[in-house]
Amino acid sequence: MRRVADASFILWPCNPHRRHAMAEIKHIGYVGLGIMGAPMARNLLKAGYTLTVHNRTPAKARALVDAGATLVDSPAAVADAGPDVICINVTDTPDVEQVLFGDGGIVSAAAPGLIVVDHSTINPVATQGFARRLKDEFDVTLIDAPVSGGDVGAQKGTLSIMVGGPDDAVARVRPMLEVVGSSITHLGEVGLGQACKACNQVAVACTLMGVCEALALARRTGLEMHRMLEAIGGGAAGSWQMTNLGPKIADGDFDPGFMIDLVLKDLNIVNETALGKRLALAGTSAAERYFRIAAAHGHGKLGTQAMAKALEVLGNVTLNDEPAPATRG
Repeated sequence: MRRVADASFILWPCNPHRRHAMAEIKHIGYVGLGIMGAPMARNLLKAGYTLTVHNRTPAKARALVDAGATLVDSPAAVADAGPDVICINVTDTPDVEQVLFGDGGIVSAAAPGLIVVDHSTINPVATQGFARRLKDEFDVTLIDAPVSGGDVGAQKGTLSIMVGGPDDAVARVRPMLEVVGSSITHLGEVGLGQACKACNQVAVACTLMGVCEALALARRTGLEMHRMLEAIGGGAAGSWQMTNLGPKIADGDFDPGFMIDLVLKDLNIVNETALGKRLALAGTSAAERYFRIAAAHGHGKLGTQAMAKALEVLGNVTLNDEPAPATRG
């Protein structure tokens, strides 16, 4: 790191966006430090931003505080600290509404001109309503920016970020987004980021269903599952789900990067969105059924790859033990 003469910024050779980012946005608030939020906030802190954070469970912020973040006791206190931008990363639509408008919410202390970037996955129509209220009543701009890439992508700063919001506000926060994501796509007006995330979850759920069924068939026919994945993963069947989750299923590793309970929440959003557009999604419904069977058997807190456990229930296929006996006929 070297300081440039006659300039107020620091030149960071490892990050070509650093100069513009520090000139435009220096102080970020962050609300929600779960599996995704904590590593995303950590990457922002490492990139040189000043961070003020809040989490319902303060102990989860300890590592960030040790690294230099300031912990406060409410979303309002985050806003009162005077950040240029506040990021939200919470579970569902009512949680975002509470963070924004509830007792101790952001709007109770928000300065006009504040930008709120919502990384949560919530209902697109609700997002549009929140944006209108924020702008009309508080002169606050909302950008919806849900992410995909799981906890590994959050840790590595390689998330895919789907963005909806005004052009000027999105341009201002883009350098900040480039710290936490490697693919940032501005899709248009506010709410379209959430609509795109719904599309993402459709593709993810249906692709994972195919991976789980392929592994079940491999097991039933006597194929070694890792060899099967190796054989087909480089061809037309290859996908992120196969590459990243297929080996975990074969190894019996169901630790969560993203939990089944959370993907079911996301699929509820998909269903609401599709219903509003009079659209039937039969493949998504089938994938959702697998997830619900897994959750009903106590696997809701496991990773989404535990969808495979639903096939064990339905197909008498034990994926991580001795092969189940073949059926006759």
